[in-house]
Amino acid sequence: MSTATTAATATAPRRPRLSPAARRVLLVAAAMAAVAPFAAAHWGSGMWPGALTVHLDGPLGRVNDWIIDNRDSHWLFLYFFGHISNAVVGAVRAVYVVLLALGWAGVTAGASLLAWRLAGVRAAVTALASFAVCGLLGMWVPTMRTLALMVVAVAVSVAVGALLGLAAGLSDRTFRALRPVLDTMQALPAFAYLLPVVLVFGIGVAPAVLATVVYAAPPMARLTALGLRGTDKGVLEAVTSLGTTPRQRLLTARLPLARRELLLGVNQSIMMALSMAVIASVIGADGLGDRVYQALSTVDVGAALAAGVPIVLLAITLDRTTSGLGQEGHNRTRTRKTAEWATAAAATAAAAWAAHGKTWPHGLTVHIESATNRAKDWLVDHLSHGIPGIGGTADWAAHYTGWVLDPLRTALQSTPWWAAPFVVAALAWAIGTWRTALTSAVSLALIGVLGRWEPAMDTLSQVLAAVAVTLVLGIAIAVAAARSRRVERVLRPVLDVFQTMPQFVYLIPVVALFGVGRAPAAAAAVVYALPAVVRIVSQGLRQADPAALESARSLGATGGQQLRQVQFPLARAELLLAVNQAVVLVLSVVIIGGLVGGGALGYEVVFGLAQGDLATGLTAGTAIACLGLMLDRVTQPTKAPAHKEDA
Repeated sequence: MSTATTAATATAPRRPRLSPAARRVLLVAAAMAAVAPFAAAHWGSGMWPGALTVHLDGPLGRVNDWIIDNRDSHWLFLYFFGHISNAVVGAVRAVYVVLLALGWAGVTAGASLLAWRLAGVRAAVTALASFAVCGLLGMWVPTMRTLALMVVAVAVSVAVGALLGLAAGLSDRTFRALRPVLDTMQALPAFAYLLPVVLVFGIGVAPAVLATVVYAAPPMARLTALGLRGTDKGVLEAVTSLGTTPRQRLLTARLPLARRELLLGVNQSIMMALSMAVIASVIGADGLGDRVYQALSTVDVGAALAAGVPIVLLAITLDRTTSGLGQEGHNRTRTRKTAEWATAAAATAAAAWAAHGKTWPHGLTVHIESATNRAKDWLVDHLSHGIPGIGGTADWAAHYTGWVLDPLRTALQSTPWWAAPFVVAALAWAIGTWRTALTSAVSLALIGVLGRWEPAMDTLSQVLAAVAVTLVLGIAIAVAAARSRRVERVLRPVLDVFQTMPQFVYLIPVVALFGVGRAPAAAAAVVYALPAVVRIVSQGLRQADPAALESARSLGATGGQQLRQVQFPLARAELLLAVNQAVVLVLSVVIIGGLVGGGALGYEVVFGLAQGDLATGLTAGTAIACLGLMLDRVTQPTKAPAHKEDA
């Protein structure tokens, strides 16, 4: 009988075991079931209860009043912040004077020769054409003002970021302390940085530069720390065995081996600084950003395009030049390098001396504003309501708002407040660790504690809807790009332009086509986030294992089956990264959408900035940071440690 029992047991089908992610979700669901009756009995099941809200309007209002009353008399502002402001303004003015002294010919020649020296002939041609177009569009002086602000902001951002990254790369304790700070700074949209610096430094160039530094320094710090911490241990052991000091190891081994990450950090800081320099025009930064902002206030698409094109060209030029630093050849002798630099300097000086005027000649300008506005008017007249059978953009905006945004906002705002943190924790723990789940739940709960639950759910509904549209379009385009090299070549310049264009520029055409409201903010967010999703997903699909694809084809799998059953599973990491980047980028534009009727947290930040209301602006900005941190953790997979029960 024992033998028969053993045989029956051996032949009995084994019960399927739940995956680790499913067990985690069930554990969170059990915890919610235990907590829900108590929370509902004491505080109800609606939106976040007032009894659990901390009201900061009084303390922040007093801080706001103290800053305003003492900004012109207190020693902290006169002898500390005042000196910082003067130094920043003096540095920007000095760079601007140098650019004007070089003249249009000297700046164009210098930028082209610098690009040639650092990145090659193609980068030099790009720089030459870009600065020429800036002059042809009549935007030479605004471009020089933006470039002067950029030079100072990037120099400070790289210096601050490198120092922070150096400390984090050499010390585990500093790395653990800085990581949540950098995460928060990365999750906080750029618009939220403006209010604190405006209160302390007022309106002008200084707060614009300092806000840009705060926004652009984290990428440099992250990549510097990554490069230093990823140094080959074998190389470090070999250098240490030679009796070198820690400083010698840093200078001769770690920094040279981290050169690629350092240069990438410089590139990313430049791109983020340029994007922030445009946003900083809201607080008085002159230049191209101010032209775009003024065009936004009057919905002048022609003026916005005339100022937006130089921004894009400037971004492409800086990106190509700095990206080429990592590919610079090392086979040149020192004499040849010195000769090249001397030739470039001499050519720049000769061009500056030969120029008859300091600014671009007025006779060589092309005005595109009128033609662009006429084209815009024609598109609005024919696309807003005039498409037979399917309506127009205004009708689509109304349907999108009524059929998608409103129901989703209602669903999120009617969800029991105590259930939302548990749902977020379950999603984060399913793809990460318990730390990411705890961070997500606490971040969402902090929004309620700050009293911003209702507008945060409104903002979250806009983000989720826009992310869904972005992923559907992005994955479809990425599949086409991954399967066809011709499609990829056609898409590459388009993606370059859309990826380098600042967020502000997207708002103007969508407002003209879709009107004012939440729909244009979502449309601008989709266009802004789409290039990153297409690039990441297409790269993941192209990198699928050729052997796995060949095996699937040998078994008779169709193209669709190969895509669903081979390429998508193998590109899981890239797909999750695309979702994460879509969420972060969409959130940044949805917040700026407060300028065009997006409402919710974005409107509160804009209102606080316009009225100098620290309580409203800072609490809304903090809620945005918490929302961004929560969304980042929920969509960013983290490799969990192996456990025995997961085996």
